[in-house]
Amino acid sequence: MKVGVITFPGTLDDVDAVRAARYADAEAVNLWHADEDLHGVDAVIVPGGFSYGDYLRCGAIARFAPVMSSVVDAAKGGMPVLGICNGFQILCEAGLLPGALVRNKKLHFVCRDQWLRVENNTTAWTTRYEAGAEILVPLKSGEGGYVADQSTLDELEGEGRVVFRYVGENPNGSRDDIAGICSANGRVVGLMPHPEHAIDALTGPSDDGLGMFLSLVDSLVNA
Repeated sequence: MKVGVITFPGTLDDVDAVRAARYADAEAVNLWHADEDLHGVDAVIVPGGFSYGDYLRCGAIARFAPVMSSVVDAAKGGMPVLGICNGFQILCEAGLLPGALVRNKKLHFVCRDQWLRVENNTTAWTTRYEAGAEILVPLKSGEGGYVADQSTLDELEGEGRVVFRYVGENPNGSRDDIAGICSANGRVVGLMPHPEHAIDALTGPSDDGLGMFLSLVDSLVNA
């Protein structure tokens, strides 16, 4: 299985996402922001960082990168896509996920290990988890507050599209403690915390994040 990992100017966590894909026994393929060709990958990860320096809004410029036109088309055709942190912001800007990410409450950058509750374990990226399981992964963002209008929030809650929720203190002011959401078909997932930094207990606070990448491989094999 081939998993593409995009690099934009300012991307920081592409190497970590590549490593996570390899830990799940997938073949990682580096994708360049200026290249529309997805090189035959079966899934795409839009990793964290500060694409284009976070000018304008986080993800607002990256959304127009040539590679994203191909990602949008592929996602609409059912390809699994994961957006992590800045990648989540990019997916929202690209219209693949609803809502937006805004400055954290009190305007503080948050960097800490964060407990999440798995609310939806039926997406292409979460089948390895038990519903209601709590996982520990790093969080590092300055603009991680998830917001949407009330009708969108009601739709997400009603359709079970909240994938992860913050446990304990809400670190960034996200509406309804939302840490991650998915598309209507469960193939596109975005979350603010970093599962790719929690794939090995030796280097992360846990190996809880590895389940997302193993879930993807399961999904691709079953498909």
